[in-house]
Amino acid sequence: MIKGRKVAILGAGNVGATIAYTLAVQEVASEIVLIDLNKKKSEGEAMDIIQGARFIAPLKIYSGDYSDAADSDIVIYTLGIARKPGMTRLDLVNTNVGIFKEVVKDVVHYAPDAIHLVVSNPVDILTYAVVKLSGLPAGRVIGSGTLLDTSRLRAILSEQTGKSYVNIHAYVLAEHGDTSFIPWSMASIFGVKAEEYVGQHCAGLGENWKADVLEGVHKAGAKIIANKGATYYAVSMSVCEICKNILADSNTILSVSNLLTGQYGLNEVCLSLPFSVGAQGVSDCLCAKLTSDEEALLNKSADSLKAVCKEIKF
Repeated sequence: MIKGRKVAILGAGNVGATIAYTLAVQEVASEIVLIDLNKKKSEGEAMDIIQGARFIAPLKIYSGDYSDAADSDIVIYTLGIARKPGMTRLDLVNTNVGIFKEVVKDVVHYAPDAIHLVVSNPVDILTYAVVKLSGLPAGRVIGSGTLLDTSRLRAILSEQTGKSYVNIHAYVLAEHGDTSFIPWSMASIFGVKAEEYVGQHCAGLGENWKADVLEGVHKAGAKIIANKGATYYAVSMSVCEICKNILADSNTILSVSNLLTGQYGLNEVCLSLPFSVGAQGVSDCLCAKLTSDEEALLNKSADSLKAVCKEIKF
């Protein structure tokens, strides 16, 4: 089933506005509504994009209210306070969950058939919150999860090996945060196991190259925030990729966050695994065999997220 191309974006800050711009210039959406309490901000962002419409495919973009989310194919949540220097994503929990409690039911009332895509941090906790607050089938509530981390991973490996990221297949899984991990058993370069390829062609990376890569992934966001105050370009491109696959019903495997229902023996937690994404949202999971160490890391991340969710009243 091929869906329409209307997208509602909740929040017109750096991330929301950049997502709107990216969807526009990549010609993914035909209609975009920006919804923000700061009406002037959302109006200004819409105007700024539409005045370049001469250079892109026909597009309707405007500022609206929750009622304007009606008939949306995708609703994107970028609401809440942004992560500041020195903050972890989990530091944002209480404030942003409170904001979501005020918004989710109203939005679902107007857009009950949409795929609801959560980008705000902490994304796994807020994805779980939307599942609980909305009453929607879990497959139609997706968190952007570790798709951005996975892109960062491939960029780092490309830089270290000197090979195109197109030929690098590797994932970051679990929490979009400090307990995420890289399942090296699933990673390959040119079809060769990543560990084997590096051992044969990149010995200069040293014995601790895997730990260095993971540290690079974990610290990438914080480094960007320290340098420029916020991250929004790469996350917008990753969100655009999710939208493309929903609207095209491509059923592509992406590392996004979804409610687990028994995968790897885990339940009642949202975190990222390689899920199939299409017009119905998340349909199934590529539950590739993990090593015992990797399963332990997955369980550790799930336990960390569950501990936070237990403190939240839905």
